Formats: sequence, structure tokens, C-alpha cells
Amino acid sequence: MNKLALAMFAAAVPMLAQNYALGPDSLPQPGVPKGSVTKYKLPPGKFYPGTPHDYSIYVPAQYDAAKPTPFMIFFDGNGSINGGEHAPTVFDNLIAKHELPPLIGIFIDPGVLPAVSSEAQNRFERVFEYDSLSDRYASFLIEEVIPAVAKKYNLSHDPNDRGLVGTSTGAVCAFAAAWNRPDQFRRVVSFIGTYVAMKGADALPALIRKTEPKPIRIFLQDGKNDHIVPAEPFGTFYAGNWPINNQVMFEAFEAAGYDVKLTIGEGGHDKRQGSAIMPDVLRWLWRDYPSPIAVHEPASMSQPGWDPRGKVYSTVSAGKPWEQIGETYRSVASPATDKNGNVYFADPAANRIYKSDPDRNVTVFKDNSSGATALAAGPDGRLYASQLARKRIVAYSAAGGDEKVVAANVEASGIAVTAKGAIYFADSAHKTVGYIDAGGKTRTVYSGGEIALPSSVALSPDQAMLIVADAQARFAWSFQLAPDGSLMDGEPFYRLEMPETGWMSGIEGVAEDSIGQIYFATPLGIQVCEANGRVAQILNPPEHGSITSVAFAGKDLNWLYVTEGGKLFRRPVKVKGNAPWAPVKPPKPPL
Repeated sequence: MNKLALAMFAAAVPMLAQNYALGPDSLPQPGVPKGSVTKYKLPPGKFYPGTPHDYSIYVPAQYDAAKPTPFMIFFDGNGSINGGEHAPTVFDNLIAKHELPPLIGIFIDPGVLPAVSSEAQNRFERVFEYDSLSDRYASFLIEEVIPAVAKKYNLSHDPNDRGLVGTSTGAVCAFAAAWNRPDQFRRVVSFIGTYVAMKGADALPALIRKTEPKPIRIFLQDGKNDHIVPAEPFGTFYAGNWPINNQVMFEAFEAAGYDVKLTIGEGGHDKRQGSAIMPDVLRWLWRDYPSPIAVHEPASMSQPGWDPRGKVYSTVSAGKPWEQIGETYRSVASPATDKNGNVYFADPAANRIYKSDPDRNVTVFKDNSSGATALAAGPDGRLYASQLARKRIVAYSAAGGDEKVVAANVEASGIAVTAKGAIYFADSAHKTVGYIDAGGKTRTVYSGGEIALPSSVALSPDQAMLIVADAQARFAWSFQLAPDGSLMDGEPFYRLEMPETGWMSGIEGVAEDSIGQIYFATPLGIQVCEANGRVAQILNPPEHGSITSVAFAGKDLNWLYVTEGGKLFRRPVKVKGNAPWAPVKPPKPPL
């Protein structure tokens, strides 16, 4: 070892040997009522087939079965009980001091699939369970773990009463569960989190920056020497640098406006610091309880130098959430607006089209609509729709909904009507894009095969371009319109974020605002692309689920409407939609 390496090693030794002593709140104290800890086994279920899970339940001495009780779930649960954290003792002390509400602790271990024989190896599920960014583990908690505990104890259903604690890759699991289901979990503790390139967690900071903030409070901790040694100051592990990626996560949370705190200590990939600071972490996490955790716009918005480009809060406001229009219907699809601000939406399962006026009063516009969907308003005041079962496009008069066939032998999953009365439509069944000129003549204008499942279409503000969404691939296409209506110079222009599971992008609707930004209805929410093709924002859906269509509507086209799960929602926005009956040239896109 040369002198420089020796000096670096000597300097590192004190940091690696940092002593994080437990304080009095982590040790048994006289006179403090002690809760009970009981072990259980959860039998195999549908999310991790064949795999049982060991878990323990901590119940405080102050538990009142008559009241819904807050709770926290610890991953790698046995280590949090019998390891350095001493979580039940911390609970005892902080609950007795009224610094935590009386809460139940659920300590669950990762599953192990038993081998079929003594000659075979078990399947160890920890990485599969904890490293995934999907909602599988959240669903496992919601549908299997929590109901099992709720049979024994009165657990709160309020997401503000539910916390998750994870260490290492378990920290990724804790955050991913809250990220996917903020309607269920809103308090997260992340100790030495592995936000590196193992199973996709390295992509989280970019998603956090782009996505509308969710009501989550998160504490992050790591050590400067986590997978860092003198010979490899850039990190020893193939997947990345733990301390740096925790810092990047923290900065993403800060940029988005989250209630977040980061502590970087001197240790490595161990639980010493996390165990020592556990009481203070829990005090911070549960401060101001029972006040709910709310989303706030970033403080930087009010500071000099704030750059509004592409920011979520350049489009929406934290204090103006989604509101439901009307009731829950059998199905809801394709909202469209007219020049007077009325909004039409289809219920194809009930064979109806509804109309909502600007005051949110909903009436039946058309009964017996033959499953009409893919609504679009035309410059002539008529409402256009696709009747897939009858393979035709029809138009309804604004006054009484009288029906007129516009085109026969067509299967349109999405429609766009130009200011000159021509129609473009996506045909998912045949993987084509069709065109109907103002005289009613129909022809195919795209059948190239590169768009795997064309689902919807939208016109640019100047109606010089057509956007075609692909429900299978991650790219949406941009075509220039020829004078005769043909499509030219098509490119996979818009790159969208894909769902963690499955192989389909799930894009079902598309709209465009007056400055050329594109709004795609996707399983991740509304993905907003700048006019240059980059995803800059992801707006959260109104409820847990997948948005199926999106449109600008209202008299000033400054309301964003979406459909989800048999419901129609709207939200005021700071941008203005693209009026198809009044083309305008958009500004030059940012580069």
C-alpha cells in the first residue's frame, strides 16, 4: 500500500468506526408502560404464491379497541425488533411521553418460498419483493397483511395514520408502496436506501421531479461511507453510489415541494446511525399529528430565479384539485367541448351521451346512442362520435341530438375534426389512421405498421400536424399534414414514461394546448410533453387507477377534463386548450 492510500485509509478509519450510541428513548425506562409483541405467520397468498411470511405485531399498553389506531409497518421486521433499532422500546417511550400517538407496529419479514426437497434451494423473495417499483408489494400490504392484522385489532383507514419503514432495499420498498398508493400510506422512513440501478430505483429522482407531488412525508438517512472505500471512492457496487443517490433523491423531493428531511452521517451500510436517531426520526415523521399531510407548492416558486419551464405548477395549482362531475356511470369516455363551454361525454355501456353545462349541471344529450364513443366537436357545431359496433362515424346536431351518418365501414377509436370539417381517426383494430375529407370521402392515410396500436389522435394548434398515440409502445407519433389531407414525414416524436409492469404503454387519449404541449392519458397519470417531445410533467390521476381520456373544455378552454373508472373529473389549469375550430400558430418550442 503506497503512502497516499495509507493516509486515505487512516483518515477513513475514524469515520467507519463512528460510534452512534443509543439514547434513553431507545432503552427501557422505569415506569413506562410496555406494549406486547406477538409473532404470527401469514400463509401464502396471491401476490407471492406459495410463500409464507413471518410477522410480529406490537400493541401499545394504551391501545383502545374502540378507536381506529394508527400503525407503522417495518420491513425486515425481525431486525427492527431484535436488532439495533429496538423499535418496540422506542414506541413505549415516545407514546408514554405523548410524542407519538398510541400506534400499532407491524414487523414483517421478507418471504422465503420453501424448496421442494432437501436437495433443492429455497427461493429467497427479499429482492423481488423489496426492489420492485411496481404496486405489487403495496397491494400485498393492502389486501393481505393489513386485513390479517385488522382481524385482531382496530386499524385506522386514514392514510395519514399509516407509516412505512425500510432499510437498504427495504427503503425502496417503503417509498415505492407510498408512491404507488398515497391513498393508503403517507409517512415513510428510508434508512440507507438503495436508490441505485438494481431494479430501476435510479430512475426515481427524475420521476419525482416530473410528477405532481403526492401527499407523502419522507425521512432519508445514509452514511458517507455506504459502499465507499479508499480504493473506490466512487462506490464499490456495480449499481451506483448510495450516498450520492440519496442526495439526488432528496434534491428531487425538495424541487417538487415535498416535506422531506435528509441526514447523512459518517457510517457505512449499517443500521447504527438509523438506530441511534430513530426516536428523533419518529418525532419528525409524526409531528403535528393528527394534522393531515398535505401537498404544498415548492418554496422556490416565490423566490427570484424560479424557472417555470415545464413545471407541474406552471399547469396546475396545489390548492385546486380534481372535482367530480355528475355521478358514477357504467362507463365514461372522451369528453369534448363546444364553443359555449358545454362538455359532452359518452357512456357507451349505457348507450348514452351526456351534456354538462359550465355550472356542472348534467343532462342526457342523446339516448340510444349505439355505444357511441370518441366524441369530438366540429366547427359546424355538431358533435361527432364513433359507433364501433355499427362501424360508422356519426354526427349529432347541437339542438336536439339528431343523428346523421358521416362515414360507414370505419372503426374509429379516436377522432379529430379540423376547422375545415375534415376528420382524422385512429383505427386500433386495423392499426391504421383514416381520413374523411369535407365531402365525405374516406381513405387510409397511415398503414405503415410502426404504430402498433393507434388509439387516439389530436391536431396541433395550427392544424399543420397530427399527433397519433400508440397504446402499445412508449412513443407517440407526429405527422405533417399535406394539402390533400395525407400524412407526411412521420416520426416517433414523443417519448413517454412506461408503467413498471406489463408491456403496454396504455395511452388511450391525447389533447394539445395552445402552445403546443401534448397531454397523454396514461396509466401513470397525464403525461405532458413539451412541444419538443420530452415529458416534462406527470399530473396525478384523481383517484388510484388509470386515466382513459383527456380533453380541454369550458368556455375559455382552461379546464382539464379526464375520465377514470366510470367517473368524469375536471380541474382548472393555468394553460389554455387548443380550440379545433380556431387554429392558431403556436410559439417556437423550447430546445
